[in-house]
Amino acid sequence: MTTNLESIIRKDVGYFNNGDLDGYLELYAEDAALHYLPPGLPGGVAGARLFYGMFMAAFPDIHVDIKDILVDGDRAAVRIILTGTHKGELMGVPASGKPISVSAISILRFASGKCVERWSELDMMGLMTQIGAIPA
Repeated sequence: MTTNLESIIRKDVGYFNNGDLDGYLELYAEDAALHYLPPGLPGGVAGARLFYGMFMAAFPDIHVDIKDILVDGDRAAVRIILTGTHKGELMGVPASGKPISVSAISILRFASGKCVERWSELDMMGLMTQIGAIPA
């Protein structure tokens, strides 16, 4: 049985996979607490726009494959695999043309149908190794 939160997440991932950053950002409350944003970025939707815009520019064919969604009350845990091709600069690393496949897990808290808080763990070591920024 699909829950309302699962439907919201799946719809939102569809926006992301279609490169629709504005559609994707509809998931978040304007002042959402996004605990995964790197230091120096603003919080909320403004920070998410910069963060995801950077990933979409570096990996224009980026794709999220949802492996699991677990819902409990106002929270959802999501396990995904990100795939794409490194065709643009990422955090100072020039485009390598290399394919990537990395896992991530997020826990999202919702209120009134919007994500108000999110924690995420992405395999950054694996990502940076795959694009050649860190020796294998």
